[in-house]
Amino acid sequence: MTEGTQRRLAAVLAADVAGYSRLMGEDETGTLSALRHLRTQLFAPTVSDHRGKIIKSMGDGWLVEFASVVDAVTCAIELQQGLAGHESIKLRVGVHLGDITHEDDDIYGDGVNIAARLQEIAEPGAIAISDIARRSIDGKLAAAFANLGAHTLKNISEPVTAYGWGMTSVSAGASALPLPDKPSIAILPFDNLSDDPDQAFFANGIAEDIGTELSRFDEIFVISRNATSSYAGGPLDLKKISTELGVRHVLTGSVRRALSRVRIAAQLVDGSNGSQIWADKFDRNMEDVFEIQDEISAVIVNTLLGKLRHKEFERSLHKRPDMLDAYDLVLRATVLLTNWDREDAETARNAALAAVKIDPNFARAHALLGWAYCLEATLRWVDEINLWFEQGYLSAVRAVEIDDSEPWAHASLGFAQLWGRREYEMGLASLNQAISLNPNNAYFHLWISNAYCLAGHQDEAMEAIQIAMRLHPNHPPIYLHFLARILVTSQRFEEALPYLERLVKAMPTSTNSLATYAACNAGLGRMEMARSAVQDVLRLSPSFSLKTLPEQSPFAMEKDLKTYRSLLRLAGLPE
Repeated sequence: MTEGTQRRLAAVLAADVAGYSRLMGEDETGTLSALRHLRTQLFAPTVSDHRGKIIKSMGDGWLVEFASVVDAVTCAIELQQGLAGHESIKLRVGVHLGDITHEDDDIYGDGVNIAARLQEIAEPGAIAISDIARRSIDGKLAAAFANLGAHTLKNISEPVTAYGWGMTSVSAGASALPLPDKPSIAILPFDNLSDDPDQAFFANGIAEDIGTELSRFDEIFVISRNATSSYAGGPLDLKKISTELGVRHVLTGSVRRALSRVRIAAQLVDGSNGSQIWADKFDRNMEDVFEIQDEISAVIVNTLLGKLRHKEFERSLHKRPDMLDAYDLVLRATVLLTNWDREDAETARNAALAAVKIDPNFARAHALLGWAYCLEATLRWVDEINLWFEQGYLSAVRAVEIDDSEPWAHASLGFAQLWGRREYEMGLASLNQAISLNPNNAYFHLWISNAYCLAGHQDEAMEAIQIAMRLHPNHPPIYLHFLARILVTSQRFEEALPYLERLVKAMPTSTNSLATYAACNAGLGRMEMARSAVQDVLRLSPSFSLKTLPEQSPFAMEKDLKTYRSLLRLAGLPE
């Protein structure tokens, strides 16, 4: 029976027996007997246990499809562990997540081709997986795979970064991600050398603002600072970090603040060889702290790109507040608003309010205040939702009036226009303006992906979420929420399910994520799972209903809202 032609995203496992021809030549009868035992007693049962489907069995090899990368990788490990110590049979295994096409009883596509080529570079008894596969599994499982570097695979146009389990030789110094075609940099969290632990916000804010200034130059690829947060406080292997993040340069630094003085030290390192390109220390009075950030940014820009025209550099600088206390508060709000946490959002809003009172002409303070209002209203963390959206809109408008070159001002305005006022095209225009002012802000690309999704532009939404994930390789689970929403809205339920399964484990209190998970399961006919997810939603938010759905998910296209509502009605969400 043929399946017809179907195209979808899947995890593919390719496996073959190492030295098969040699084994057959040495002992044909014994080899065939061992293979028969492997197929029936180990391979088929293990694949079945992990919900895989054997597409091809080629005598000395197999091709297996999985809906989940976690299942594929776990299956591969159990297969290798099951064969450990076998006298003759050793498997080489490759795993990749990619597009496949079903045609009749076979599968084709990059997902298959890359998995097969990865299997070829795996050692006997070992597993090689692609970078995208590794990023689709949890941290503990991913940690079992060592970086094998970027490999040029036969008949594959672009180099593929591989990670290995059970490999005895690991290549050093290779890029975990292809380097961008322009100067690239990751800015690590600056160390807080002050006696006061609370000054960590200040130290992180220095790094954040240097990144913001550098991001204004589209000649530089800047990794999101959030992507580097996991490296804070530990030993720094700068060559390894540049490899993992796919950048050429790494900036590190420290901040020591005492009374009216501040010392900032920074160094720029070439990650390919660990050599120091530039280092300096800046001792200033507190009122000069913003000049320090501008100086560091200017030096790095000129180091990477050569002499820039003075006017272009001046245009890159944005307005600064006159009072450090307001700046401290805004740093705190900036950090907390990206945490997707109810208490942090309230704390961020209060910090932004205090900053506005101290310095009424601080554009970013108004912008972050508007963002906090809109975030709390969107996630229904407050009772007066309409009032919060209106306050968010007014704060964002004020931010743009004060400083039209502040990217957060336009991002906040877009948030309020789209989610609060349902002004879809205006909201998209504002978010695009924020991105044009700061093209390397992963958070802006993340939110515009959701904006495109709600506005009915799914292709643009997918492109934006992919950019966001590239700028933030170590992205938090919320990125999976926006990716899954795009896939579910496009009715690509099988592709969305693995991401949603990871998401609801990582964010078990996110009602919107649970609702999307319920809709996805309903779309797949998994009604027991769908109803269970809806019960979790109602336990967390008793007022969540089909009536309030447009507030939770303000789709511009009636067909998208109708489809989402019908799926959740099937899952048992009350009217």
